[in-house]
Amino acid sequence: MAEKRENWGSKLGLILAMAGNAVGLGNFWRYPYQAAKNGGGAFMIPYFGALILMGIPLMFVEWNLGRYGGKYGHGSLGPMVYLQAREGVSPKTAAILGGLAGAIALGVTVLVNSYYNHIIGWTLGYAVQSITGGYMDPAVSTGEFFVNYIQSPVMVFTFWIAALVILGLAVSGGIQKGIEVLAKFMMPTIYIFGIILIIRTLTLGSPVNPDWSPIAGLNYIWSPRWDQLSWTAALAAAGQIFFTLSLGMGIICNYASYLKPDDDIVLSGITTVALNEVAEVILGGTIAIPIAYTFLGEAGLSAGVGLSFISLPNIFKTMAGGQLMGALWFLLLAFAGVTSAVAMYNYVVALLEESFGMGKKKAAFAVFIMYIIVGLPVALEPILTKTADLAYFTEVDNWVGNYLLVVLGLIEVIVAGWIMGNKNRDEMNYGSYWKVPNWFFKAFIQFLTPVSIIILLVMSTKTFIESGYFKFVPDFIAASPQLVPWVQAGRLVVLGVLVLGFIQAYKTIKDKYQVELESGKVSIRK
Repeated sequence: MAEKRENWGSKLGLILAMAGNAVGLGNFWRYPYQAAKNGGGAFMIPYFGALILMGIPLMFVEWNLGRYGGKYGHGSLGPMVYLQAREGVSPKTAAILGGLAGAIALGVTVLVNSYYNHIIGWTLGYAVQSITGGYMDPAVSTGEFFVNYIQSPVMVFTFWIAALVILGLAVSGGIQKGIEVLAKFMMPTIYIFGIILIIRTLTLGSPVNPDWSPIAGLNYIWSPRWDQLSWTAALAAAGQIFFTLSLGMGIICNYASYLKPDDDIVLSGITTVALNEVAEVILGGTIAIPIAYTFLGEAGLSAGVGLSFISLPNIFKTMAGGQLMGALWFLLLAFAGVTSAVAMYNYVVALLEESFGMGKKKAAFAVFIMYIIVGLPVALEPILTKTADLAYFTEVDNWVGNYLLVVLGLIEVIVAGWIMGNKNRDEMNYGSYWKVPNWFFKAFIQFLTPVSIIILLVMSTKTFIESGYFKFVPDFIAASPQLVPWVQAGRLVVLGVLVLGFIQAYKTIKDKYQVELESGKVSIRK
């Protein structure tokens, strides 16, 4: 296994790439509909609570995991967790923890990207449709247009493959000449497009109803609604923090593995969080929700996933300059999606390099083919079933995109705070201008953060049971028996990838640290 690793070419490139990793579709596509359907201001209260209790502490933990593992030549999560866990438990126990962490990280990066790349393809396709006026036909509803779009093999496959080509080329170029160049172009562009869209949004006036305006939309999301607080909103907010900051995925750790041993991770972690929150709360929250509120009122905010692909295109059809605004909106979504998906792509490439000795270009091509294979069910389901229910997509997202990443976050913080303990704090502060104080480490990383995650998992499990997700035929497809095979296929794929991920991670650990596993003593240090 090669020990020499690439490094980031500049501090700016690192910060933009790491921020791009966090700034994704979760900021502009997922956040607006999650906030809107969970009460606006009622959602923001637990949102900021989850950011403080879980988001920021886990960001420090993952930056530290990555830099620590990078010293030993690792870019995947399994060995990183092993290296920290062996400081407090036996190497064999540490290897099992590393195997579990590696399994979930592979499951997330492979399976989330299996549908995430499709959404990027949709945004690219919709950007073209905005420019050409494809969905502007008043005789065709935007809901009908979306269904026709995802059932069209030409549209789906063309833009999905285009998205994969962009990702593959960026990753095959390496850290400095590929991912860093991509981030330096796309990240500033995202903010520029966002500012243009905000200006246009805030100058819409009240074209439909005098009580519906962009300011009223902002008031909906920024006015605390204590009377509407609920566990549903709190769980959604906590889940959004994990998704938007790319926590529990292994990809922050992967990017951090390319750091130098004395690079500042505390300030970098805080900067990453700040850039992400500006993109999400300021840009994402000041575009989609005020536009929808201006034209549709509060009732129109309940569109859920369809807010970006059905409700907003319907508005772009009627507003002045709608084609241009639509194109900017969907290009913003596409760029945000690419900057996040490229991190997941690079994680799997790094894993192939590390475990099987593949060259970067060969590994990038192998991952390209793999993403086509695992993404086919997402593409084929609406085409073959002639429905827009996306049962396979929903089932995989329920377990991997909403649940397992929280489990991985718990494993990481237990290893950092409870197993490695104070050694982790010292490692975290090494080379950092701002230090993580002892009280913060003990109060948050050793207590509040793991306890919060455990509560989140318990309540999420309860919600999953009540929602019928643990049934052989989940409640959400009970009335559509033709979708049962797609749900079961999704479950089998998730289980299969997790099993393969554990085998791969454990083998990687065993190949390099076999002497430690056999002797029960740590012998390799750097």
